Amino acid sequence: MKKKSRIVIALGGNALQANPKDTSAKAQLITAKGTAKSIVDLIEDGHEVIVAHGNGPQVGQMIATYETAAQHSEGINLMPFPECGAMSQGYIGYHLQQAIREEMVARNINKSVASIVTQVIVDEKDAGFKNPTKPVGSFFTKEEAETLTKEKGYTMKEDSGRGYRRVVASPEPVDVVESEIIKTLVNSGHVVITVGGGGVPVVEENGMLRGVPAVIDKDFASAKVADILDADYLIILTAVERVAINFNTPQQKELEKLTIKEAMKYIEEGHFAPGSMLPKVKAAMKFVESKSGRITLITSLEKAKEGIAGKTGTLIVG
Repeated sequence: MKKKSRIVIALGGNALQANPKDTSAKAQLITAKGTAKSIVDLIEDGHEVIVAHGNGPQVGQMIATYETAAQHSEGINLMPFPECGAMSQGYIGYHLQQAIREEMVARNINKSVASIVTQVIVDEKDAGFKNPTKPVGSFFTKEEAETLTKEKGYTMKEDSGRGYRRVVASPEPVDVVESEIIKTLVNSGHVVITVGGGGVPVVEENGMLRGVPAVIDKDFASAKVADILDADYLIILTAVERVAINFNTPQQKELEKLTIKEAMKYIEEGHFAPGSMLPKVKAAMKFVESKSGRITLITSLEKAKEGIAGKTGTLIVG
């Protein structure tokens, strides 16, 4: 990696919640402080760093809390899905800001860090809206699900014998509304946290923006931001050190480097799980294909420093 690269880092869920069973604010802040060390390693080396992150557990917890409260009190309204996404951006961004700033102060790095509540434009005609698949919020009985469908217009689906849950679309990002603000901050030397949870999905109507209930994949949103900022690298941090084929079988093989052609071949052969590695590889490919010379690294948070030094991780190249 060249000195003073512009890098977009996409943080996976394990970078915010190390223990899936402990989703408390205290646990998240502690985890964020560990995550900040890997981020500040790059800043200390002179790179421009932009941070993106997921929000699955956090926004799910918010929605479930409102749903539970509304069931027990007529005076409490359900919070709309886009607003929950915006709230989660602020909550997670606050923790990351604190953690990154604390780590920079400890290393005598004089930089500011700020979170942007980011709106991401999606196409209302995106195929994802025709077949919502992303489960969010609480579990309901069949009767409760039918009532929500009738009264709220929700799409409800049975979830593995555990009850019914609301499902929303997962459209691809088209553009980032706050892109000029993000560019200004990055160009001025600040550390920016953006497209939290993939951004708040909005559609354009006669020049106005309207939030829609959907979940944008955070890796695709990160790739979009990396493209807009003309970044050199997109680093997708996840739970594994390297991308693998024949995963969890005796024939498992970890990959050090993947070309676009090889990645397409492995996708067609079904090597990458749809809810796990597949979107990461597709997002990596999208960024690499957007301009010659761009590179994506997929690795674990714990191995980020080694990955950046070329000692581990999977590189996706053109």
